[in-house]
Amino acid sequence: MRVMILGGDGYLGWPTAVYFSKKGHEVAIIDNFAKRQWEMENGITPLISIQTLHKRIKAWESVSEKKIKTYIADLSNDRLVYKHFEEFLPEVIIHYGEQPSAPYSMMGIHHAVYTQINNIQGTLNVLFAMNRCIPQAHLIKLGTMGEYGTPDIDIEEGFIEIEHKGRKDVIPFPKQPGSFYHLSKVHDSHNIMFACRNWGLRSTDLNQGIVYGIDTDETEMYPDLNTSFHYDEIFGTALNRFCVQAVAGIPLTVYGKGNQKRSFLNIRDTIQCVELAALNHPKEGEYRVFNQFTEVFSINGLAEQVKQAGKKLGLNIKIGHHENPRIELEEHYFNPVHTKLTELGLKPHKLSDVLIDQMLQKIMANKHLINTETIQPRIRWKQR
Repeated sequence: MRVMILGGDGYLGWPTAVYFSKKGHEVAIIDNFAKRQWEMENGITPLISIQTLHKRIKAWESVSEKKIKTYIADLSNDRLVYKHFEEFLPEVIIHYGEQPSAPYSMMGIHHAVYTQINNIQGTLNVLFAMNRCIPQAHLIKLGTMGEYGTPDIDIEEGFIEIEHKGRKDVIPFPKQPGSFYHLSKVHDSHNIMFACRNWGLRSTDLNQGIVYGIDTDETEMYPDLNTSFHYDEIFGTALNRFCVQAVAGIPLTVYGKGNQKRSFLNIRDTIQCVELAALNHPKEGEYRVFNQFTEVFSINGLAEQVKQAGKKLGLNIKIGHHENPRIELEEHYFNPVHTKLTELGLKPHKLSDVLIDQMLQKIMANKHLINTETIQPRIRWKQR
């Protein structure tokens, strides 16, 4: 397949690119390096520094003898999106190319507006370019479980059957996003569903849980193939952040009571899910939704697992409860459905002491690189 990865320089985009390349697909990347700029603006870096995209691609070519094509472009530039789609003619488009952080979107008006414009405009340009240049292509869009919020009913996969005043219908599952970032993803979902219904495009919306992990089989092949593992308050997801805090001797930053429940998956399973979607195309005009996660934990439960795994390595880990900077329910029902990817053959990597142990050991080997000033939560959802 010809596979184009939007945002291929990122935490998920880069390992996805080398995985598909290793599998023998023709791979192209589009990126504008905005993530690296956001990092510089906020004085944060990945734990282990990563090479430039061009150097990583050369390193990949040297170890795999496979090439990855690169397009430097901003998805907000519709002319460049049209141009690169027309040149590469992808059969599958994997769309990671958005501002991915809820805290970033809540820093203030400029970050909120930027997140919404960047994410929504970029996806709209992708949809229009697909319709003009490659209407038979399959768009695999990275969504988020955060679109749903925490309703007091089971969360279905994208759609729900309702009965109202004696009539029944299947409608998109109600959305209760918790940040301007999550709102942008909701708008994306509506726009993609509209384009599929009206133009006959085909798309898979992957509502992904919280991702953890440092390496994939491909990024472990050579040091220059590292992906960007973050532990800061902006881009560092919960388990990644907890593991670095554990090694640094900082109490784990549990927000509020810590009873919030969230869905999680390993970075290797993100790639596995994307591959399953790519190998199983939707029909023409079909918009489908897969809830992409493997396990559900409370934040307290997650912190406790890190504590117990660290204890076996001689780490004295403390769990700290911080005033919650977010506006969210801390006691709630949470039972999301996730069967569609399992039915396609997903074989999940379940979180265990072994996985946490591997993460902790790699972080311990790079302990000297930890910047403790970027860990503590400072961004508040309530604007004054």
